Amino acid sequence: QVRLVESGGGLVQAGGSLRLSCAASARTFSQAVMAWFRQAPGKEREFVAAISRTGGRTSYADSVKGRFTISRDNAKNTVSLQMNSLKPEDTAVYSCSADYSISGAVSTERYRYDYWGQGTQVTVSS
Repeated sequence: QVRLVESGGGLVQAGGSLRLSCAASARTFSQAVMAWFRQAPGKEREFVAAISRTGGRTSYADSVKGRFTISRDNAKNTVSLQMNSLKPEDTAVYSCSADYSISGAVSTERYRYDYWGQGTQVTVSS
C-alpha cells in the first residue's frame, strides 16, 4: 500500500509563489512515475505535471509551462511542485499521484495513476 500526503497549499496573491510537497510512504517510491493533478470547483481533474522515476524526464500541461517546476528526491521519498507567477485560474485542489506500471512512461492520463493523495487547497486571489 502506498500513502501519499500533500502539504504546502494556501492562499496567495496573483503573481506569488507556492511550493507543494508530497511525501510517500512506500519504500518503492523510486519505482513510481509521479504526477500532480488539480481539480477546480465544478471542473474535472486535470493534469499539471509529471516526472519520471529518476527525474530525468518531465511533462507539463501547457497552462503551467514556464511557471511550474516538478522535482523529486528519491532519497527522501518526496515529490515537489514549485509554482511561480500564480494566476487566479490556478486555484484548485492539488493532488499528487503515483504510477507503478512497468513501462515507466511519463503519462498525462489520470487512469494511469494507481495511488492518490487527499489533496491540498491552493487559492490565488486577484
